[in-house]
Amino acid sequence: MKLDRIDLKILSELQKNGRITNVELAELVNLSPSPCLMRVKKLQTEGYIAGYSAQIDVSKLGQTLTVFTEITLKNHRQTDFARFLATVDKIDEVIECHLISGGYDYLMKFVTSSIAEYQTIMERLIDLDVGIDKYFSFVVLKSPIVKTHLPLDKIFEA
Repeated sequence: MKLDRIDLKILSELQKNGRITNVELAELVNLSPSPCLMRVKKLQTEGYIAGYSAQIDVSKLGQTLTVFTEITLKNHRQTDFARFLATVDKIDEVIECHLISGGYDYLMKFVTSSIAEYQTIMERLIDLDVGIDKYFSFVVLKSPIVKTHLPLDKIFEA
């Protein structure tokens, strides 16, 4: 499926508000409701829309700790990467895991209730011997800018 600028606008608006009504969405993208709904359904069918979720303000629930961790593996065989990923994928506190270029293999984002909980997770990972050579932790003090949507119209041309 080749996307046009209207499809990108639909995706952009849905990123901002997944609960928008079809009528409101159609108005924002300059379509009538029926063709807009057909486009949304096609975007869902084709997998461009992977799902919908609520953005939770976790600060209202209580205190959390966010830690970015750079991890280097001892060995760099495919099986080493697979074993490591299979293990960290089971850790709920791992919110993101990125294979990166540069001096480290992975950049991971943890959200835990405390520094003690984070340290327990890291100690468990070391004890499981999943191939970690070294890791560096960066505790987030404040997150002044966190965006939940991508500038699709600037990244992709239609």
